Amino acid sequence: MSAVATRYEVVVGLEVHAQVLTQSKMFCSCSTDYLTAPPNSHTCPVCLGLPGALPVINRRAVEGTIRTALALNCEIPEFSKFDRKNYFYPDLPKGYQISQYDLPFSRNGHLEFDVKGEARRCGITRVHLEEDTGKLLHAGAIDQAQSSLVDFNRAGVPLMEIVSEPDLRSADEARQYVVELRAILQYLGINNGDMESGQLRCDANVSLRPAGRAELGTKVEIKNMNSFRAIHRAIEYEIGRQSEVLDSGGRLVQETRGWNDARGLTVSQRTKEFAEDYRYFPEPDLPPLEVSRKWVAEIRASLPELPAARRLRFVTAYGLTPYDASLLTSSKPMAGFFEETVRLGAPAKAAANWILGDFSRLLNADRKEIEQSSVKPAHVQELIQLIDSGVISGKMAKETFEIMYREHDPGPALTALKGSSQISGDAELEAIADQVIAENAQSVADFKAGKERALKFLIGQGMKISKGRANPQRLEASLRAKIT
Repeated sequence: MSAVATRYEVVVGLEVHAQVLTQSKMFCSCSTDYLTAPPNSHTCPVCLGLPGALPVINRRAVEGTIRTALALNCEIPEFSKFDRKNYFYPDLPKGYQISQYDLPFSRNGHLEFDVKGEARRCGITRVHLEEDTGKLLHAGAIDQAQSSLVDFNRAGVPLMEIVSEPDLRSADEARQYVVELRAILQYLGINNGDMESGQLRCDANVSLRPAGRAELGTKVEIKNMNSFRAIHRAIEYEIGRQSEVLDSGGRLVQETRGWNDARGLTVSQRTKEFAEDYRYFPEPDLPPLEVSRKWVAEIRASLPELPAARRLRFVTAYGLTPYDASLLTSSKPMAGFFEETVRLGAPAKAAANWILGDFSRLLNADRKEIEQSSVKPAHVQELIQLIDSGVISGKMAKETFEIMYREHDPGPALTALKGSSQISGDAELEAIADQVIAENAQSVADFKAGKERALKFLIGQGMKISKGRANPQRLEASLRAKIT
């Protein structure tokens, strides 16, 4: 247990913002494509907040929010409404944001997840719906104020806010909470889980309180975290910073701090606002909503298999360990890749080992998702088949897989691998064994004297002579027969 943990209890609550995958914005018919479209090309009087323009509610966004809330075990009230959240910022064209305050679409849910094999449960305060802001583009360092540009293409994109209870007690728990939540959103088809582009964003509220106390400490909000690693690092840093302030007799202030990933620290941005600062009031241009029980029942019945159920199925149907099943199902595309590889004929354990081993190592190094790779399930299945049939060695497969991964088309590398098949013929292996014995008399003598490790050295020399193509099991058998 760390020194901080013995003196203080860490309290973390998360606010996760997830864009809802719809073709049109929350209150108008403008396209939600803001990543590739020219700046300010997808705007209209409604999303720009021009006088006289009236919003119209996007039904698919409401349905997506309710689907998410049901997957998070939330209650769905029969009555809901939208509110105006008033604040000024250059990327907010209306001068206010249409959001939800006291009557959101859902409340009182929970999310269950594992941290290092131990079950955790975090309460969900609510899942509510609002509209996203535009995007500011700064030229040069922000503090030098050279110039700033604004793109309103993102303004008005449907945005869910998933607010947790302050039930998380460490950076590890916070990271795994977001990992599980991201997977659920992917499985539902609500959000693609892309944190780098801002389609999934996370703010953390972190506070410390003396161990054993019930009263919460002063809350500090952390923004600008766009990866699981950043979430973990930012919270860990903030825990250390707050403990140093408290240990020195200082006082923490309620504020918003930004995470600077390059420097590995949080930076104060502004003192924290309170709800009354936003002057919430019911949105006058939108009617209150009655959510029928029939519609909720239809949405509930349409929910797909979620990560927890898929994990259990992977353990029972494929014989995977709970740990491997958890890693594979943490991403819907990865889980689908695994199942397709097995469907094509690969043994489940071998497919899991390749996906979670060499494949994940290369993807993580390049910060890519599995669906972005040129390697497809058929390639992995064929590679495993070549190993199992004895055509190639494991070493040859590993070397070739990296080549396949780097190529736009993995096919030629796989074809070339078949041409350089493993040496399994008796005559060739015996010739290699004879050369090894002739060139390593001392190791041969050591093996005859009972030193088993000497044989491993001899096998290694044989693999070196064959440039990795010798069948290691048959080479070992040949060496044993000739020496003894």
